[in-house]
Amino acid sequence: MNSLDDFVTLIRDDLGLDVDMTDVDRPLDQVAGWDSLHLIALLTRLEHSTGHSLSLPAALEASSLRGLYDVAVTG
Repeated sequence: MNSLDDFVTLIRDDLGLDVDMTDVDRPLDQVAGWDSLHLIALLTRLEHSTGHSLSLPAALEASSLRGLYDVAVTG
C-alpha cells in the first residue's frame, strides 16, 4: 500500500465495500456498509500487508477512512 488510492482499493477489494476516493473524508458512520467488524478486518489486513502493528486506540479514534489510513502509515 503506497497511497491513499491503494488504501481505498484494499478496502474495496479485501473488505468488499463499495468505496471510492469521495468516501475517504466521510465520517465512518456515513460510509455505506461500514461497521466495527470491518474495522477489525481492515486493521488485521493492514498489519499483515505493512508488517507492523497498528495502534488500536488510534484506530478507534479515527473518524474517517483517511484517519485510518493515517494510522496505517504512521504505525
